[in-house]
This record gives sequence, structure tokens and C-alpha cells, in this order.
Amino acid sequence: MLKSPKILAAALVLCGLEACNRAPERDPVIGEAYAGPAILNLHKDIDPKSPPAAIAHHGDRLEILAQRRRWYRVRTPSGAEGWTDDRELLDSAQMKRLVELRQQTGALPSQGVATTFGTLNVHTEANRSAPSFLQVREGEKVDVILHRVTGRAPLPKRQILAPRPKPARKSKGKEKKPNKPSPVDLPPPPSPPSPPTDWVALSKERSFSGDELPSTVPAAALDDWTLIRAASGQTGWVLTSRLYMAIPDAVAQYAEGHRITSYFVIGKTSDHGESHEIWLWTTAETLGEDHDFDGFRVFTWSTRRHRYETAFIQRRQRGFFPVTATDSEFSVCLEKSDGLRIRKRFTLTGNSVRASGEARCEVQQQDDDQIPDLPRNLVVGTGHPPPSKDGFLAGVWKRLKSMVGWKDSTGTPAR
Repeated sequence: MLKSPKILAAALVLCGLEACNRAPERDPVIGEAYAGPAILNLHKDIDPKSPPAAIAHHGDRLEILAQRRRWYRVRTPSGAEGWTDDRELLDSAQMKRLVELRQQTGALPSQGVATTFGTLNVHTEANRSAPSFLQVREGEKVDVILHRVTGRAPLPKRQILAPRPKPARKSKGKEKKPNKPSPVDLPPPPSPPSPPTDWVALSKERSFSGDELPSTVPAAALDDWTLIRAASGQTGWVLTSRLYMAIPDAVAQYAEGHRITSYFVIGKTSDHGESHEIWLWTTAETLGEDHDFDGFRVFTWSTRRHRYETAFIQRRQRGFFPVTATDSEFSVCLEKSDGLRIRKRFTLTGNSVRASGEARCEVQQQDDDQIPDLPRNLVVGTGHPPPSKDGFLAGVWKRLKSMVGWKDSTGTPAR
């Protein structure tokens, strides 16, 4: 028997008002995090082999719904939910540092263009365990910005979820403290033993032979990192050993086994209608050094021999980025034997390079590094007092007096 149309209509209206249009209740949010990798696959279950449930992209803000040990169930901005490993997530502090790193290094000059022979992971921090949010493809070119050497160590502990507050203890009234026992006189301590008869010989320093020398502690493993800037403007850290500078082979063949760390074009030369660049480069003998380069060289094109030749070279230096270069001019920051860093300027005239002045290097603060406050009488960035303000002639006169043994009226040697 068919029901009345009026009854069916009333039932539909009642369903629409109460249950049919009621949205399912959403799980409460217990925290937030950000997607670390370029593409983050969220799984249906707590298993890396579980089928994917959703996809998030680097920098997406994710709502945390649940936690199971090192796995988190998160919700994407589009509303999709899934499980992911905590190593694929960035906390708020990490995301803030990454954004600040991009802002601070966006205006820094490029130290040359580099590329890679294979796919290269770009990390959020100079650490192998840091999430990789970008990949550099084979042959893709990026700008080199900074250089850093760090010890190989695990990432510091993060705090994705705020710690749960400890439950307050219920007061059970005032507890009676037990009565303290009455003090008892203790017996006197025994007298110390007398020293051995040969205590003088035992206290002497022992001389070790070659076989008895204590084993040295192995040095901690170091990683050499380079901060790069991709064509999209994103900045991150890559292993330096996976990069090579994209300088032409006609010039790179003169590297003498050293690693090229930066390069620039500072001019051009014409030879029978063909234009040839004048190159400046810096090199380092090995990876893992606490400075950015140990030598720099200028290559000019010889119109007589029709090949590149060295116009200027400096070796055994301690140089630091950034190197600045314009048309016919460049400057390098070098550390002197007393630790003071000086920026030396050079000018290219024809095929000749001449020094044109020097000044103190600027202090460059990298992403999360903090520069401590120094006394006013110290040079910023070093631990040494400022150089003397005496003129050149006064310094020469002091040196001559000390060489000939000049003494003042009191008989004190002149300084």
C-alpha cells in the first residue's frame, strides 16, 4: 500500500531539518605543524607502506588531530586527513627560521652559479637529518650564497605538541610528620691510613714510551654545507661535495686539483672580433675547512697567445664570503695572522691587477647564529684590539729605534 504524498513530504522536510544535512563531527585540533618535504604523502594508517590518503605541499599548515608515538594524524587546509611520520613535519620555530633565512639571504650577492650531476636534496637546516623540502635536478643551476662546516650530529629535540599539564594532586589534609629521633652521639671517625713508603717516587711524572701512549679520541665527523638559492627564490642547505661550479672548462682546467668555491666575470677582452671574459675565482684545497677559500686568481685572455693566462694570484690565504665583484673591480675579505679581517679591494686595468685600498670586513650574521656583545675596545667579529692609530712614519721610526737599541733618558729601551 503506497503512503500518502503528504506524509512523504513531511518526512523529507523533517529529515532535512534534523539529520540529513547534519555534517559529521570533526575531531578536535590538539596542535599544528607544517609540511616539510616538497610533496608530503599522507597515509591511511600508521604504516609507511599504507596507501596514500592525501597530499600536502611544503609549507602547508597542518592541524594535528592525534598522535601515536612518532606518527601524527593531520588535516590539510583542504580538509583531507591522514597519518605521517614526525620527521616529515616542521614545528613553528623551524618554519619561522626557514622563512627568516630566505628573507635574510635574498639580498646577498651570489658567489657563482653551481649545478649537480644528479638529483640533490635541499635541506631546511645544515644537517643530514633535516627535512628536504626541495630537490635540485641534474643540470639545474642554482646560486651559491654561503658556506658552513658543521659536526655530524642528530637534530635537536623538537616540540611539535605542547607538553600536557601535570594533573594537580588532591590534598588529603595535613599529614602528620613523623617525630624525629633524638640525636645520638656518634663514635669518632677512624684515623686516615699513612701514605706508602715510596710516595715520592709514585708522585713523579711517568714517562710513556711509544707503545704505552694513550689512544687519542677520534675526531668527530664533519659535514661541509653550502647555502643555495634556487630560481624560485627558495633557499636551503645542500652538501658541498654534490655541487660543482658551472664555470667554463676552458678556465676550470687550471684549478690545479683545488675546488672552485666562487667565480665572477670582471671584464671582457676582444680578440679578432671574438669576445672573451676575464674571470676571477676563489679556490679551496680541501673540504671541511673553517674558512671559505685559501686562494684567489684572475684570468685574462692573451691576444698574443690566444689563450687564458694568470694575471694575478694569491695563495695561502684565509678568505671568507662574500666576495664582491663588478666591472674591473673586486674585493675579498681576508683574515690576518692576528685574527683581524680586512676587505682588500683590487682594480683591473687592461690585463693588470692592482690593489686599490682596504677596510675592515663587515660582520655578517647568518640565519640562527648569534653574535655576542663585545667591549668597545675590540673589533667586532674578532677578539683583538683595534690597530694602532700611529701614522706610517711614526711606526717606521719606532721600528728603527728598536733595531739600533735606542734608549730614552731613563735608560729604558725605546718602544
